Amino acid sequence: MAVEETAPAEPQATEEGALHEDEVPRATEEIHLPEPSYLPVVLAFGITIALVGIVLTFVMCIIGGIIAVVALYKWIRSAREEMSELPLEQ
Repeated sequence: MAVEETAPAEPQATEEGALHEDEVPRATEEIHLPEPSYLPVVLAFGITIALVGIVLTFVMCIIGGIIAVVALYKWIRSAREEMSELPLEQ
């Protein structure tokens, strides 16, 4: 089976002028990344404690469930606060 080699595509010219080979187009919108958070780790810890509590004792299951619910509540609240700080689209 023969593999055909093709020449790289030529950069397309735009209305502003010709594009250079190493030129990257400008971003048209701002990218938002959430802030780092410890809450996913705490949620995973609470779920783990709750699952271990199913096997060992019901008290551990309740404690793990409480940790998981509180961590989930705080995580959702912080995500909503971050979203409310974003600018509205126009």
